[in-house]
Amino acid sequence: MTINLVCGAIGVKASQTRAIDLAAKHGFESVEAHSSYLAELSDGELEALKTDLKKKKLVWGTSGLSVDFRKNEDTFRKGLKELPRLAAGLQRAGVRCVNTWIMPCHDELTYLENFKQHSNRLRKICRVLEDYDLRIGLEYVGTATLLAARKYPFLHTMAEALELVDTIGTGNAGIVLDSWHWWQAGDSIADIERLNKQDIILVDLNDAPAGIEKKLQLDGKRELPLATGTIDAKGFLNALVKIGYDGPVRAEPFNQSLRDLEDDPACKATVDSLKKAFKLIG
Repeated sequence: MTINLVCGAIGVKASQTRAIDLAAKHGFESVEAHSSYLAELSDGELEALKTDLKKKKLVWGTSGLSVDFRKNEDTFRKGLKELPRLAAGLQRAGVRCVNTWIMPCHDELTYLENFKQHSNRLRKICRVLEDYDLRIGLEYVGTATLLAARKYPFLHTMAEALELVDTIGTGNAGIVLDSWHWWQAGDSIADIERLNKQDIILVDLNDAPAGIEKKLQLDGKRELPLATGTIDAKGFLNALVKIGYDGPVRAEPFNQSLRDLEDDPACKATVDSLKKAFKLIG
């Protein structure tokens, strides 16, 4: 597993080159790829960037999916049309995976209608990504308060996310496994141990505020790994090791105190928490 820097997840605004510099400075092992930036680079510029990445002993993590598949058809089609150019840039740079998330509720679509729309649209996305040797991770969102935020609840557990992956059926989709959503959804260590490592594209490691009832926790108010010990990071990580997962692990705490920090302290606090969590392995 690699300790992965995703600047936006910790409130740091950084260009691709700045993100690489911050990752190297603070001891991260992988860094998020910016598809729009990479797609614009000339062959020479790209080779220089890849050389710098190697020199700093970093590898790519994942890249956020550029297509907005949650809104109307026109928005989806526009994003899908642009995807080949961005996917080609990721492939040239050596990036292997992209990731996105699934909204666990909808105001208008019933569960079945929403499932059909997601599977149809994501299948089209996956087919484009397949042409560029890219895999995609789909993050299920288990937060109870978010599940009830709109009229119709939608998929919010590991099992349902795997059903979506299976229905898409292209072979290059998997899940993003977030310890927060795993905990909120009531998923277990045994559920992780039943997975193959290829089922997981990206891992998020977060903790939860103490003293708040589980079903009342808010999605946008989390903690860095091991901040409170509310979520079982040791069991979670050791289950990943057991199945051989060897991809990126990021923190995504949506924590205002962290976001208020300057770039360097925010990166240091994040990497320190992840390294501390990794010491629980074994």
